Amino acid sequence: MPKPQCFQYEDRPDGTVLITHAGRQATILRGPRADQFRHEVTTADPQLVMARWTGNYKRGNERTARNHPRNRH
Repeated sequence: MPKPQCFQYEDRPDGTVLITHAGRQATILRGPRADQFRHEVTTADPQLVMARWTGNYKRGNERTARNHPRNRH
C-alpha cells in the first residue's frame, strides 16, 4: 500500500520553496534554508523531509498524553 502524499512542494522562480500540507500552505523557505531543503529532498524520502522541515509530524504519543490523568480537566 503506497504512503499518502500529503506534503507537496513548489520550487518558485524567485528562489523560494513553498511547502503545502493537504493543500494548505505550511511554510515558505528562502535563501540558504531553501537551498538546504532542495538538497535534502533529493537525497531522502521527500515526505519525511517535508514533515521534518514543517514540524508537522506526529510522534505517536498524542492519544497517550491526552488520556493521562494529569491532562484530564
